Order: sequence, then C-alpha cells, then structure tokens
Amino acid sequence: MPAGRIVEVSEPEVGMLRILPIVIELVLLVVCLIDAVQTPQNSVRNLPKWLWMMLIVVVPIVGPIAWLIAGRPRRNSQPSAPWSASRGAGLPQYERPPASMRAPDDNPEFLASIKQSSEHERLLQKWEEDLKQREDELRKGEEPHPDQS
Repeated sequence: MPAGRIVEVSEPEVGMLRILPIVIELVLLVVCLIDAVQTPQNSVRNLPKWLWMMLIVVVPIVGPIAWLIAGRPRRNSQPSAPWSASRGAGLPQYERPPASMRAPDDNPEFLASIKQSSEHERLLQKWEEDLKQREDELRKGEEPHPDQS
C-alpha cells in the first residue's frame, strides 16, 4: 500500500464503531445500577446511595465508572457470609470442618490414643507370655498319654 493513500472504511464498520460506545454505556449502566441497588446503605462510600444511583443514570460513562472506583464498597470491608471467614466459609453448617481439626501429629488426643494403644499392646503381649509360660509348665507336669507318640 502506498504511503499517502487513504483507506476507506465500509459503512457496516462505521456503524459498528458508532454503536460500540452506546453498548458500553448500556452495559456499564445496567451492571453498576444493579450493583448500587443491591449494596447495603451503610456500605456505600463517599456519597449517599440515592445520589450514586442518580449519577449512574444521569452522567453517561463517567457516573458508572465513578461508582466502581469511589462508591462501591471495598471487598474486605464486610464478610460475604454471616459467619466469620474461615476454611468452611461458604459451606453449609453440616459440611464445615470442625474448628478443632488438626493434623494427627499436632493433635494431643490422637497422640494420647497411640500411647494408650501401645500400652494396650504391651499388656496383651505380657498376658500371652504369661499364658505360654503356664501352658509350658502344665505340659512338663503332664505324663504323655499312651496314644501319643
């Protein structure tokens, strides 16, 4: 293409360029107005809620962008769930992990149960040795039966 040549744009492309700002304004208007309506009154920043809604509707493009920057509540200003934010936030109560859940090696109850289990094993082993010793003593004291060889 030569350097000084003017490129002509077809009519459909020009129409799309004219419609694009209108579509952007409508999308911003709808999204920001719905967000402002659903935001609690005490969470709105800098201006009263009703004034923000008026700005969004009356001042094109600038009003919705101003809402997103200066009026919308900050994300961490209020928890999204009525309970405290934790590992189980967003889950129903019956699916939340217990607050005291720990790794087994950090859980004193689990470590105590292992200790009790090993004590139980030692006690069982002592009983087995005692039983074996008694059986051996009984066998030594018995005389062999005639049918046993």
